[in-house]
Amino acid sequence: MVKLNSVSKPVSPFETMEVEEADLRETTPGGVGTASDEVSRSVKSLVGVGKSGPIRPPTPFETVINVDERVRILDTDLAPWRMICALRMRGSNGAGAIGTGWLVGPRTLITAGHCVFSNNFFGGWASTIEAIPGLNGHGLESRPFGSIRSTEFSSVDRWTDVEDADFDIGCIHLTEDIGTELGWFAIGALSPIELESYLVNISGYPGDRGAGYEQYYNQNRILRVSERRVYYEVDTFGGQSGAPVWIHEEEGAPPLVVGIHAYGTGGTPRAFNITANSAPRIIPEVLEKIREWVEADGGWPEA
Repeated sequence: MVKLNSVSKPVSPFETMEVEEADLRETTPGGVGTASDEVSRSVKSLVGVGKSGPIRPPTPFETVINVDERVRILDTDLAPWRMICALRMRGSNGAGAIGTGWLVGPRTLITAGHCVFSNNFFGGWASTIEAIPGLNGHGLESRPFGSIRSTEFSSVDRWTDVEDADFDIGCIHLTEDIGTELGWFAIGALSPIELESYLVNISGYPGDRGAGYEQYYNQNRILRVSERRVYYEVDTFGGQSGAPVWIHEEEGAPPLVVGIHAYGTGGTPRAFNITANSAPRIIPEVLEKIREWVEADGGWPEA
C-alpha cells in the first residue's frame, strides 16, 4: 500500500484526505448518459473484448509500434467515444499543449498528471484547460457537444512533489454536469493477475494524425502488469496522454477503465524485454482519490 494525498491547484475548494487500505477488487459505476443510445458501429467492429488474442512480437520502434494500426473514430457522438475529450491546455507562462481526458462522473474529467501540472512545461499548474467532448475535426459543426473550460485541477502529491511516473494522474473539475448527457466511464482497481492477457482499448487525440482534432483508436493485448503500471503494444502518439485504457470483461460488458495512458516505449524498463507503451494503473489508492474528486464535484447520482 502507498499513502497518497490529493493535491489541488491553489485557491481550489477541494480538500485532501488519507487513503484507507483496500484489499478487494473495487470499481466505480459508469453512466450511460441521456444522449443517443444507438450502439456505435465502431464499437461493434473494433473494440477488444476479454482475454483472447495473440501477443504480437516486440519490435524496435517507438510509441507507434511497427505498423501504425490506429483507426479514426467517426461516430464520436456515440458512447463511449463522446465520453472522451480533446484537451487544450495553457500554462501561466504562455505554453500551450494538447492532450486527452475522459469523464468519470457528471462533472469530473480524468487525465494524465502532466496535463494539469508540469514543472518543465507549465512551470507548475496549468492555468486553463478547454475540454471538447467527441471532437471530430475542424469547425463548430465538429464539436457535437460544444466545449467547456476549467481552471480547477487536482493531482496527487506523488506527482506534484516529485513527478513520479507511476502516479502521473490528474483531474479536471468542471462547473457543468456534462456527464449527465454524455455518460461516464466506470473504473476498476483490478489485481495484476486479473489484468493479465486482457485486450485493452485506447482512444484519444494524437498530434501526428489530425493534429489533435480527430479521435484515433487502437487495441491490443496487455504484455505485462507491474505493481503500479500496465504495459501494452497499443499505438499512441503525443496528445493521447491522459486517454482511458479500458477493458470489456466479456461480450456486452460496459467499458471499465483500468489505467491512464501516459508513456511511450521510453518509459518501459529494459529488464522487461518488451517494446510497449504504458499507463499508471488504477490501484486501490488511486481509485480512492478519484472517488474523492468526484464527490467534491457533487458525486454520482443515486441509482
